[in-house]
Amino acid sequence: MPTISVYKNDLFALLGKQYTDAEFDELCFDFGIEVDEDTTEEALKTGAEPELKLEIGANRYDLLCIEGIAQSLNEYIGNKEAPVYKTLPATTKLFVEPSTEQVRPIAAAAILRNITFTPKSYESFIALQDKLHSNICRNRSLVAMGTHDLDSIKGPFYYRALPKDDFKFTPLNQSKEMTGGEIVDFYNTPEQKSNLGRFTHIIQDSPVYPVIFDANNVVCSLPPLINSEHSKISVNTKNVFIEITAIDPTKAQIVLNQLVAMFSRYCDEPFAIEPVEIVSEHNNQSRITPNVSLRTMEVSKAYVNDALGLKLDTQEMAGELKKMSLQAVQSVKSDDILEVSIPITRPDVLHPCDIMEDVGVGYGFNNVPKDGELSNSTFIAAPLPINKIGDIFRESSSQAGWVEVLPLTLCSHDENFSFLRQKDNGDKVVELANPKTSEYQVVRTTLLPGILKTVKENRKHTLPIRVFESGDVVFKNLALERKAYNERHWGAIYVGKTSSFEIIQGLLGKVMQTFRTEWIADFGKKSAGRGYWIEEDVSNDTYFPGRGAKVIFRSKEGAEPIVIGECGALHPEVMNNFNIPYAASYVELNAEAFL
Repeated sequence: MPTISVYKNDLFALLGKQYTDAEFDELCFDFGIEVDEDTTEEALKTGAEPELKLEIGANRYDLLCIEGIAQSLNEYIGNKEAPVYKTLPATTKLFVEPSTEQVRPIAAAAILRNITFTPKSYESFIALQDKLHSNICRNRSLVAMGTHDLDSIKGPFYYRALPKDDFKFTPLNQSKEMTGGEIVDFYNTPEQKSNLGRFTHIIQDSPVYPVIFDANNVVCSLPPLINSEHSKISVNTKNVFIEITAIDPTKAQIVLNQLVAMFSRYCDEPFAIEPVEIVSEHNNQSRITPNVSLRTMEVSKAYVNDALGLKLDTQEMAGELKKMSLQAVQSVKSDDILEVSIPITRPDVLHPCDIMEDVGVGYGFNNVPKDGELSNSTFIAAPLPINKIGDIFRESSSQAGWVEVLPLTLCSHDENFSFLRQKDNGDKVVELANPKTSEYQVVRTTLLPGILKTVKENRKHTLPIRVFESGDVVFKNLALERKAYNERHWGAIYVGKTSSFEIIQGLLGKVMQTFRTEWIADFGKKSAGRGYWIEEDVSNDTYFPGRGAKVIFRSKEGAEPIVIGECGALHPEVMNNFNIPYAASYVELNAEAFL
């Protein structure tokens, strides 16, 4: 969760009250943020200004600066109304050229006219950009923003992509003019690597670099890396041009909205924003950014009351939502429906459950009745059925003398496939888009790599090694909304001087006996009821030829048998790939088959 530093006296002045430590802690707790540190005592020793370090929710981008924190708390305690944002007539255009499709195709922009900064508000303006870059922008890889002194440049503006040596400008806080390639090389030096050098990888291998020009062909910025010294803003800047480049249009809109919502309060006409017309030249379409109109979402009052154990009417519920910057009115469709208007500062509200949570925060979770008023709500926790199944696997395995291990769910691509003598068809493994190391490239589709890595690290342990795991694997499925799904598996391995397949088969029998599942010796017997058997699997190269099998399960009499797992003696190459100088037998089952 992000931690935001604010000047203590400034925040209390904006809230209109000097809070004691206990009072402010209670206010933050009720609102849903936390005081992480108060530097008052240290500041008294050093003569510095005391600060509060506040821990906020990662999805509350409106709380990443003192302006947003003060506004939200003032609305929560009833000191202020929510701002009404409006747009002025658009006078400037930003042309997005087709060449940007190769690198960062999304652009947005806005202007803050006649703004008046103080040293502290200017500091907050810069800090908010840094916080957004680190948070929702994912270190500028998804979104990057640039802010410019509009009086030093001239619209309309042009967003185009050029080869790295086809343009040059003086980067921010530098004195030498450089080409795009020279700029990337400069920030890749060891002295700069911990600064902007952290972001050069985003564009350095691209055939073209994204650049924003003004009407006089003056370079304004090289996103997502650096702005131009020519358009540098300062505390004296009166008109700010904000440009956004991105690969994600939704996040680009959120970032722009947060910037203008937080700092348009310092304009001569507070909360008035001058939009910019974005013209996409590849399809001759245009749009106006930012869009400050309210979103509307419907929520059932009965759902909110049932979830919270309350009996609020329309006016009471609307009053609690008002504390959280949301406006609610009775819907004409139904007496049970509220129409909730959501401002641009609350992109975290995505579902009626978010509105229900805000009603709870506004009402105060500590104020929820603790007696019979909760009769229409259920707060008794119960384990998920799959977790109960997992516990049965754990208990039966440990009773048989096996030790549980908890490996990581990420592994390398080789460990998940080639080390197991398997091929990746590209249809089932979830790969990380930007893995930090080659050791963590994919989400495992079997428990075996993690178990073998655990055995490898303990290979000097006294033999035999008998360990098991009950955990999730993940499979890709593009037909699903989230494109993947989890599946609970159980796996166990016996490692020794011989593979001892009969021992691992004995553990399988013990586990199946715990689930009241009998062995069916004649697996072709149609009249048999619930039971399991194994059949040789010649297609699975993970196991020694002739020593690998499929585990087949029939849930009840007349049901169609299904394959729920595999077992066998692991191939020597598999063991060598994990640097284990012993033989082993392994069994793995899909635990969800027992639900």
